[in-house]
Amino acid sequence: MTDTHFFRQLVDHQFTAVIQLDDTLVVEHVNPSAELLLVRSGKQIIGQAFYSLFVNPAEIREMMMSAVSGGTTLSVRSAQWQLAHRDTLTLDYMVTPYMDGDELHLIVEMLPADRAMRISRDEGLIQQTETTRHLVRGVAHEIKNPLGGIRGAAQLLASELPNADLKEYTQVIIEEADRLRDLVDRMLGSHKVPTLSEVNIHQIVERVYALLRVECGDKIRLSRDYDPSLPDFKADEAQLIQAVLNIARNAVQALIENNVEAPAIEFKTRAVRQFTIRQNRYRLLVKLDIIDNGPGIAPEMMEKIFYPMISGRPTGTGLGLSIAQQIINFHNGVIECDSSPGATVFSVYLPLEGLNGQS
Repeated sequence: MTDTHFFRQLVDHQFTAVIQLDDTLVVEHVNPSAELLLVRSGKQIIGQAFYSLFVNPAEIREMMMSAVSGGTTLSVRSAQWQLAHRDTLTLDYMVTPYMDGDELHLIVEMLPADRAMRISRDEGLIQQTETTRHLVRGVAHEIKNPLGGIRGAAQLLASELPNADLKEYTQVIIEEADRLRDLVDRMLGSHKVPTLSEVNIHQIVERVYALLRVECGDKIRLSRDYDPSLPDFKADEAQLIQAVLNIARNAVQALIENNVEAPAIEFKTRAVRQFTIRQNRYRLLVKLDIIDNGPGIAPEMMEKIFYPMISGRPTGTGLGLSIAQQIINFHNGVIECDSSPGATVFSVYLPLEGLNGQS
């Protein structure tokens, strides 16, 4: 085995995106991580000038050539490179020149800074929501215990009242106690043991789509954009339907309450490769985007939308998204949100390896 072959085998097993260039900045080798990052195969990249892959080639060529002329390692943090197909990468990268005999080569190592920030943000969000959920569950239990006593006392009082008109007041107490009990049950979440079966993300979305068609009629335009190649995976179908329905109903309410012109919701599925959730790297995931053209979420609410009892709507309970995130977390996934006026996207990521590593 030659040194070059061994080197390339070693590079191909690196998590970091690595590209080897010659002294004219033509790509000689690209590892799988770099193919994923640049969204192009090695066959498309090898033999091309590295800087030609980007919208700002002159700037990148100048930086790379400075490493060639100086013969020293170049290291840059949080650089923004825009790919030719317009996606923007936020990168920490390092360019290292080295000699192989009489020939000069460059090694370009690229680590997406936005990916690291997203992983850190998701981890913090999940930990915070779990802490808040434990607190809420504790408070909910403390509320539920005296509620039963209040309701029972009201029933006993109603049976002892001589005047039937007075029972109207005890009935109000009973009904309000029942309403609070239902709210507390929602805060506590489902007590059912998950029922795992082979499911496909599209049967989940189709069920939610059908429910929304019945609820909304022609008020909101609903559409689907599916990747038919997505395989089945093990999950609790009923729970996933509930999670997706909670997100979709949130979008419906935002569109209706804000009187959005030509309101629309789109369900979009795609496969995602090599994605990290809670420090676990998954080879293949399904990504479900639920997209609406509503007014967007206020920036000050973005970090709080998955907390229980917090809502950006006057009539909201703040439980729908919290429960949805809890369900998706249980399936080793995560929900992310990106919002601006006219385009709010809730992205559900679910590993296709299955729940708890099952395939």
